[in-house]
Amino acid sequence: MTTATLAPAAAGLGPPSMCGKLVRSLLIGPRAVGWHPGAPWRELGYLHPPEEELAARQHERIRSVLLGFGVELVEPDASLPGLTPDAVYCHDASFPSPRGMILMRMGKESRSGEPAAHARIYEGQGIPVIGAVEPPGLAEGGDLVWLDERTLLAGEGYRTNAAGIAQLGAILAEDGVEVLPAPLPFGEGPHCCLHLMSLISVLDRRTMVADLRFLGVPTVEMLKERGFGFVPIVEAERGTMAANVLALGGRTLLAIAANRGTNARLRDAGFEVLTYEGGEISQNGSGGPTCLTRPLVRETA
Repeated sequence: MTTATLAPAAAGLGPPSMCGKLVRSLLIGPRAVGWHPGAPWRELGYLHPPEEELAARQHERIRSVLLGFGVELVEPDASLPGLTPDAVYCHDASFPSPRGMILMRMGKESRSGEPAAHARIYEGQGIPVIGAVEPPGLAEGGDLVWLDERTLLAGEGYRTNAAGIAQLGAILAEDGVEVLPAPLPFGEGPHCCLHLMSLISVLDRRTMVADLRFLGVPTVEMLKERGFGFVPIVEAERGTMAANVLALGGRTLLAIAANRGTNARLRDAGFEVLTYEGGEISQNGSGGPTCLTRPLVRETA
């Protein structure tokens, strides 16, 4: 495992945020999880057999952007056995709280081994794990969005259920955090991945990029009441995950290059938008830049 020296706060991971400057992140490359043509793909919902070299090149672009932005990376230095290509989408299997990491329980059964793999990584790095979602609870990181340091919005759907949200609420109560459920739409049904972060990404403390058509009215109105404004996606770019945008901090974002219309709207709103070609590493497995990273530490936004 490779990483820079951990920050001195061994007791926790700093203030929760989706948009503060990204300081440290878990990153798992496609070769570490067997992203190659012989890997399972139909049962995972991929569009075509994984193309290892193309995925590796596209993932390296993400890696170089993060390093260029000064992000300290925690990366496995060997393959992770027993996982599927989905494990590159490392945002989902664990979640940071002020006191340490919480292990998820995946709503996609084929991903059930990922939380234990994350736990081994964190143990090797001295990163505390403070709890885990247990049956019958389900929770995935892609459904969890910090609105502020005391409020977590949790998408309730096929990947995160009411029992999982209740368990997260109990774990985070010690930090004085309120967990608010946000019902998710049916979308394409249970076989497709529709996380809350498929619909919204926090860009700064008052701005989200959003697929407003798929958000519930109560969720939109609640976010407005909390002072959030929206940059709507170009609807023709819904299928290329236009709402899935990673905030690096300082009004700099990482987005999929194919979403030219939405990226132009973000630039018009005053953001710097860095891009990567994601036809393989993102679109084949339906995971954008937020999915491909597991932020561990951010500065206060």
